[in-house]
Amino acid sequence: MALAPGLATSTDPLPIEEDGPQVDAPGLNYFVFALFFIFGGITSLNDVIIPKLKELFTLSFFEASLVQFWFFIAYAVVGVPGARLVKKLGYMRGAVAGLLAMMTGCLLFIPASQTALFPMFLFAYFILATGVVLVQIVANPLISVLGPVRTTHSRLTFAQAFNSLGTTIFPYFGAILILGSIAGVTAAELSGAQLAAYRTAESQAIMNGYLGLAAALAVVAGVVWLFRTRLKGEKHEHTSLAEGLALLKRPRFGYGAACIFLYVGAEVAIGSFIVNYLMQAEVLNLPEQSAGKLISLYWGGALVGRFIGSAVLRMVSPGLLLATVAAGAITLIAISANSTGTIAGYSLLAVGLMNAIMFPTIFSLACEKLGPRAADGSGIINVAICGGAVVPVLYGALADATSLAFALVLPAACYAIIAGFGIFARRPA
Repeated sequence: MALAPGLATSTDPLPIEEDGPQVDAPGLNYFVFALFFIFGGITSLNDVIIPKLKELFTLSFFEASLVQFWFFIAYAVVGVPGARLVKKLGYMRGAVAGLLAMMTGCLLFIPASQTALFPMFLFAYFILATGVVLVQIVANPLISVLGPVRTTHSRLTFAQAFNSLGTTIFPYFGAILILGSIAGVTAAELSGAQLAAYRTAESQAIMNGYLGLAAALAVVAGVVWLFRTRLKGEKHEHTSLAEGLALLKRPRFGYGAACIFLYVGAEVAIGSFIVNYLMQAEVLNLPEQSAGKLISLYWGGALVGRFIGSAVLRMVSPGLLLATVAAGAITLIAISANSTGTIAGYSLLAVGLMNAIMFPTIFSLACEKLGPRAADGSGIINVAICGGAVVPVLYGALADATSLAFALVLPAACYAIIAGFGIFARRPA
C-alpha cells in the first residue's frame, strides 16, 4: 500500500519530503547484490570462528561473545562518520573504501595467527567490520533508489536474499576448513609450549581462510573502481551530525532504529552460540564440525524466506508481515527452550526463516520518505546494528549464569518489541 506523495501520518511530527528522482544506472543492481553477498558471508563466518576460538583459548561464553562485540561495535563507531564519508566520495568510491578496509582486516589475521593472541583476533575483527559497515552504508540506500519507490520493500528484501546466500554458503565451507582439523585434542588438555604450538597450528586454518577472502576482495575492489563513474543522478543532502541525529525525533524512524538494534542483537546472539547449543547432549549431541555445518540451515532459512518474502511483500502490509514473523520467532524459541533432542535443535534453526524479512522491512519502514537524506538514515541505522555487539554479550553472560536454553528469553524479548513496531508502522509514512 502507498499514500499519495506528501502525506504524513499523525505519528510523524518531522515530515520529510517525498523521495527524489531514482538513480539511472541500468544493471547496477547486480553489483549491489554482489556486495550483499560478500558482507553477509563474511559476517556469518563469525559463527564458525567463535566456537573455535572458545576452544583454543578456553573461553567462557561471555568471553567468546567478545568476538561479536568487537565486530559489531564498529557499527557504533563508524556508522555516522562512515555515512558522511560515503556522501563525500559517492556510493561507488565509498564501496571501494569499504572493500579495501575489509581486505586490510583479513590480512591482519596473519599476525593474529602467528602470535596466537586472542586480543589480536579481536582487533582484526574490528578492522574487518569497519569495511563491512562502509559497504553496508552504500548497499542499503543504493538498492532503495534503483527502482520505483512503491517496490522498495520488495526490492530490498530481494537484495537481502543475496546477503543470506552468502551467510548460507560461507559457514558451511568455513566449518569444513576451520572446525575439527585436529581430532581428539583440546586446548584444555595442554599447557606451556604444547599449548602455544597447538594454538598457532590451529589458527593457521583461520588465517588461510581469510587470506583467500583478502585476495577475492582485492579483485572486487578493482572491478568496482573501474566502474566508479557508472552511477548517474546520484544526489546527497549535506547535513551536520546534529541534523542527521534529528531524524531520531521521528517516532517511526527512532522506533525502527531501536528495532534494528534488537533484531541484529537477537539474530547474532542465536547464531553465535548455536554450534554450542547443538553440541549439547540434551539437544543433538553433535561434534563441533557437524554442528558448524548446520549453521547453514539457520542462515539458509533466511535465504529461502527472503525470496518468498520479496514476493509476499508486494501483496500484504509490510508492517503486519513483520509482526507475524516476529511472533513466529518467539514461538519457535519457546518450543526449543522447553524441549530436547531433534525438536529443540531444529526449532531453533528454524528461527532463521522468521528472520528473513526483518532487517529489510524494518529498514525500509523506518526510512520511508527520507529522500536525499537516505545516507544519513542509513548511517544511523548502521549505528543501531551495534546491537550485535551488546545482545550477544548479555546472552553469553546469562548463559554462563544459567544455561544456553534459558538465555533464549533475551532474544525472545527482542522479537516481542519488533512485533510491536510492525503493528505501529503498518500504515505508510
